[in-house]
Amino acid sequence: MEININNLQKSFGEKLAVDIASFTIHHGDILGLVGNNGAGKTTLFRLMLDLLKADNGNVDMTEAENAIMHLDPSQSEDWKKFTGAYIDDGFLIDFLTPDEYFDFLAKVNEVSPEQSIIPQGEAEADSLIGMLQHFAAGEVFGVKKLIRDLSAGNKQKVGVIEAMLAKPQLLILDEPFNFLDPSSQNFLKRIITRYHEETGATIIISSHNLQHTVEVSTRIALMEHGQIIKDLSNENGRAEQELEDYFRI
Repeated sequence: MEININNLQKSFGEKLAVDIASFTIHHGDILGLVGNNGAGKTTLFRLMLDLLKADNGNVDMTEAENAIMHLDPSQSEDWKKFTGAYIDDGFLIDFLTPDEYFDFLAKVNEVSPEQSIIPQGEAEADSLIGMLQHFAAGEVFGVKKLIRDLSAGNKQKVGVIEAMLAKPQLLILDEPFNFLDPSSQNFLKRIITRYHEETGATIIISSHNLQHTVEVSTRIALMEHGQIIKDLSNENGRAEQELEDYFRI
């Protein structure tokens, strides 16, 4: 999925939260979106997912296999079949157990057991499904607790898994490392990399953790005051020093 952002603006009162004249996220990018609190990262995600209405401009999505089909999330629902996202626990249906929630999403998205990333039994440890089993650590799949009764870390795991469930072409994760213990954070980095290898999807991640972001991203966008002020190639982690210098100021 390729995404073109055109003259996109969103204000809250006198604060201009997003102000992006032009920015393209290419098919197959793993884009790390970084910036201080209030930079506009989550607002940008909400605009991309049609959870907020832009004051001006638009987001144009182009499916990788059909370059002539352009999708504007504010004008069409078709983009949803290609997109998986997790922003916060407001995305979850918390009166269900995780298994009930995943089953519901699979039915809504018409995902068969063979297509799903949800484990149906033991899986190879280095496969995506096997990695998700390890990531869940016996505290997500098969548990009888309602999602609302899970710890913040396990809710985060449910959200990440549901975003990947239908193997979308576009995966958006806002602060996915939040609430996770160090082992789970490291395992999630491996999962994101494996997901990209298996699907070729376009992945966008926002995070305050520069190290995690640099380790998984092929490209870094630095956002401040609603604008993307730096667009950095991250081949072999080359963006790390520039980011560290910027945030040291």
